[in-house]
Amino acid sequence: MTANYPGFAVKWIYVPLSLLLVLVLFLIIFAPTTSTKPELSFASENKGADANQASTDANEQSKQKQKDTKDEKVPRPEHTHPAFTQRSDERARMVNWQIRDRGVDDPNTLASLHTVPRHAFVRLRDLRRAYNDQPLPIGLGQTISQPYIVAYMTEALKLRPEFKVLEIGTGSGYQAAVCAEIVREVYTIEILEELAESARERLKKLGYRNVFARAADGYFGWKEKGPFDAIIVTCAAGFVPPPLIEQLKPDGQMILPLGSPFGAQTLVLITKDDKGKVHSRRLLPVRFVPMLGRIRE
Repeated sequence: MTANYPGFAVKWIYVPLSLLLVLVLFLIIFAPTTSTKPELSFASENKGADANQASTDANEQSKQKQKDTKDEKVPRPEHTHPAFTQRSDERARMVNWQIRDRGVDDPNTLASLHTVPRHAFVRLRDLRRAYNDQPLPIGLGQTISQPYIVAYMTEALKLRPEFKVLEIGTGSGYQAAVCAEIVREVYTIEILEELAESARERLKKLGYRNVFARAADGYFGWKEKGPFDAIIVTCAAGFVPPPLIEQLKPDGQMILPLGSPFGAQTLVLITKDDKGKVHSRRLLPVRFVPMLGRIRE
C-alpha cells in the first residue's frame, strides 16, 4: 500500500493547480469590468456637469430673451425708405475722402455716415450739393453742419449701442439720425417750432423710430428723460448751460461749440467723472449758428 502513496500525492497536486487556473481565468474575464468602474463614475460626473451646464445655458437664454424683449421696446431705425438706396456711391466717397482721410476712424461713425441719406435732409435747391463738405442753409437762419464736423463730434462722444443721447439744436434732423444709427435712443430739442415739426416728420418718414423730437428751449434740456450718457449741442453758446451738466450721467460726455456767436468759437468736450466733477478739453476751432432762448438773456 505504501507503493501507491506517490501516485496519490501526484493526483492531489493537480487540485490546487486547477483551482489556481480557474482563479486566473476568472480574473482575466472579469478584470475589464472591474477596471471600467472608475470610468463609469467619471462619466456619471460628466453627465451631472452637462445637466448643470444645460441649466446655466437655460438661465443665460432666459436673460438674453429678457434683454431682447427690453430692446424691442425701442425699435431700431428702419431702412426701407427709397432714400437709403439712392446716391450710395456719393455717400461712400464722402465718407472716404471727407471723413476717413481726415482722421475719423470709428467704425460706428463711418457706418452711420454712410447709411444716413444726407440728401433727404437738405432743401430741394441744394440737392446737388448734399454730399459736399460744407454746411448748407435749411431756412430760418439755420444750417445743416458739414459732414466732417458731424462725424468728428459723433466720434468724440464714443457712442455705444445702449446709450441715451440728448441733442440740442435739431435743425434738419441729420445729426440726430446719425446718432440714432448707433445708440438706443435720441432725444432732440429745437427751439424753432417750424424746424422742430419738419424734422420730426422727416425722421418719421425715414423710419427713425428711436428719435424723439420736441420744440423747446434747449438751455433747459429734457429733464424728465434724463440723465443722458451723452449730450451733443449743435449751436454756439457763451457758456455751458447748467441744466445740461446736471442731466449728464457720471462718466458721461458732452460736446458743444463755445464762444461768441459772431466771433471765435471752439469745440469743447465736457466730461463728468464718477464723482460729478466736470472736466473740459478744447478740440478745434469751429463756426456754428448761435444758441437761442434763455442762454442769450
